[in-house]
Amino acid sequence: MKQYLDLVQHILDNGERKEDRTGTGTVSVFGYQTKYDLRDGFPILTTKKVLFSAVVRELLWFLKGSTNINDDLKQHTPIWNAWADDQGELGPVYGYQWRKWEQFVWDEKTKSYQKRHIDQISQAIRMIKENPNSRRIIVSAWNVADVERMALPPCHAFFQFYVVNGRLDCQLYQRSADVALGVPFNIASYALLLSMVARECDLTPGIFVHTLGDAHIYLNHVDGLKLQLTRTPKPLPQLRVAKKPVLAMTFEDIELVNYQHHDFIKFPIAV
Repeated sequence: MKQYLDLVQHILDNGERKEDRTGTGTVSVFGYQTKYDLRDGFPILTTKKVLFSAVVRELLWFLKGSTNINDDLKQHTPIWNAWADDQGELGPVYGYQWRKWEQFVWDEKTKSYQKRHIDQISQAIRMIKENPNSRRIIVSAWNVADVERMALPPCHAFFQFYVVNGRLDCQLYQRSADVALGVPFNIASYALLLSMVARECDLTPGIFVHTLGDAHIYLNHVDGLKLQLTRTPKPLPQLRVAKKPVLAMTFEDIELVNYQHHDFIKFPIAV
């Protein structure tokens, strides 16, 4: 995971001081891209421990179309707790947009607009199988009409699949990237999603391209990241995914094998 450490070093060397919504303060760069080839191993950080079980739980929660932390998330990880309301609701965040993007269609029979939903994940998988050369295999979480209803607007805004020579690649555009806390999680999550989709579509998981907009390090994360930069990366683990449809997969269908890592580093979350 030298690519990630290079990103950290690049921001520390070239980033500019910038205020932020949380009031914590950051050092930031705008526009950065990394690539991770899953054929070299599963891209999860080894210079600190990343809680892979939480990565899996959150991704499966997204894929269910869930928007409430009480729906099989809160009991496993507190990752969204800080943003949920008293009932555990977050508004139409990632899962809702991925699986239930709202569409209003004119109905001639009733002479009115009827609300329907678009399942972007199923649509993308179908396109990969039926029209793999398409340049339109895109899933978006950035729904302008819904942003104000969301507890937290999408940081990882949209992603695109690319099929070539029996390989499936994925590029993510992330508008806002918390490099210490969020980015390691995002890399593992989208690499997992890429692997799950490739498995269903009988393709080889290929390259995850991570394109960042505002890539920032919170000022209270600098010391922890400097510690991380002193650590030598360990060999990457391997991922095992059951041969099942993506939307039918469960926690037990996913296994990370031989994950070797340095000690966990605690970073405070900026809300």
